[in-house]
Amino acid sequence: LYLLLIISLHYMLVIADSAADPAAINFIKSSCRATRYPALCVRCLSSYAAKIQQSEKQLAQIALAVSLARAQSTAAFVSKMTKVSGMKPREYQALRDCVDNMGDTVDQLTRSIRELGRTGQAAGQSFIWHMSNVQTWVSAALTDENTCVDGFAGHVMDGNVKAAIRSRVVSVAQVTSNALALVNQFVARHRSHQAATVLPEVQV
Repeated sequence: LYLLLIISLHYMLVIADSAADPAAINFIKSSCRATRYPALCVRCLSSYAAKIQQSEKQLAQIALAVSLARAQSTAAFVSKMTKVSGMKPREYQALRDCVDNMGDTVDQLTRSIRELGRTGQAAGQSFIWHMSNVQTWVSAALTDENTCVDGFAGHVMDGNVKAAIRSRVVSVAQVTSNALALVNQFVARHRSHQAATVLPEVQV
């Protein structure tokens, strides 16, 4: 199941559109305004406009897939860094902690994508339950990423290791933050739509 998920995500992210529908691009730009890093959001997602179209669910799903892909790449990089010789003891410990943090991030984002895919035709409390899980796990992934960066705080940690790790993990944290904002927006708009479809009571 995990392998099938990874293969489907790879397929989703590899196929980029060369002549995207302007309406889809505008939808992405408009949606990205709700994120903390809107320019990054548009840059990361506009290549997938043909897949996203004007679907808030697809937008959130692909944003999470982009975040997962970056998290996996960064987790592999951090793991390799632990094998570099001549490192300060505190740097090595921070790296080991970061390996755990990034491993958790990959797991939480994977679970989030799988859970979002389960919403299907879910409505009402069923939809809210699934999406609450997604929000919880993406938030936890973001916390783990920030914890990794915090592990290298202080001047005593300054150096090439800190610079290399920080730049990559901060990049992952930014796309994860954007993905969370788009997930939250999807939930909020779904709730608004549900509320709007409830007919008011007829006064007799």
